[in-house]
Amino acid sequence: MIYDVNVYLSQWPFRRLPNDDTASLVRKLKQNQIQQALAGSFDGLLHKDLMSVNQRLVTECQTKGEGILVPVGSINPRLPGWEADVIACHEKWKMPGIRLHPNYHEYELSDPAVKKLFAQAAERGLFIQIAMRMEDERTHHPLVRVPDVNFEALPGLMKQHDQLQVTVLNGMKSLRGAKLTRLTENPNLTIEIAMLEEVGGIEKLMKQVPYQQILFGSYYPFFYLESSLNKLRESQLGQEIETKIIWENAQNRFVKRQS
Repeated sequence: MIYDVNVYLSQWPFRRLPNDDTASLVRKLKQNQIQQALAGSFDGLLHKDLMSVNQRLVTECQTKGEGILVPVGSINPRLPGWEADVIACHEKWKMPGIRLHPNYHEYELSDPAVKKLFAQAAERGLFIQIAMRMEDERTHHPLVRVPDVNFEALPGLMKQHDQLQVTVLNGMKSLRGAKLTRLTENPNLTIEIAMLEEVGGIEKLMKQVPYQQILFGSYYPFFYLESSLNKLRESQLGQEIETKIIWENAQNRFVKRQS
């Protein structure tokens, strides 16, 4: 059993991806023992009406997800009325968490609205996922060049909410050394492996980050699902640690929030 914390539905705005329709995506997940997947929407990057984006996401998960897909709503604290989007995610659609794309929505984590958003998420028991990047900067569309998210303010935000769970998505291409260590000093901060490179990458990562804070993420369908699965096969983790990374760490942090 595998718990994938980084999946997207709908279509990437700049090109079609293999299996970017929900039925095909779910079929691929099932073929590879993915039992649960936290799913956001590519529409959340550029669409302004996030209430509609999140409604479509929920409908896709309910009608085509086959019990595998768990919707995670997109929130943009720079849009008017974003608080209503948080309320809808929590109360109307019973989502366990929300997903942020600060770089595409053009705000810093030091923005006062983000502080308010974190407080609301903590009060409601929602986890927060923050995507550091969506693609390699070398492949950006020339009219849409998007820098990585700056996480300098994140440790301070999390210290104010000792139960708030935060996961960095797509961060392992850039997060290294002292930056990574500072983030993961907070045990409620987790990272996933979709953009982790190097042979034996998980083993090397565990020298900096406790395995209890490492999650399985595929960033499917943007990345091939097999890419993240191969990261497990090429690392000598042992059954106990592998089970924690692919299932138990996410289950312990997120599943209780779905009830």
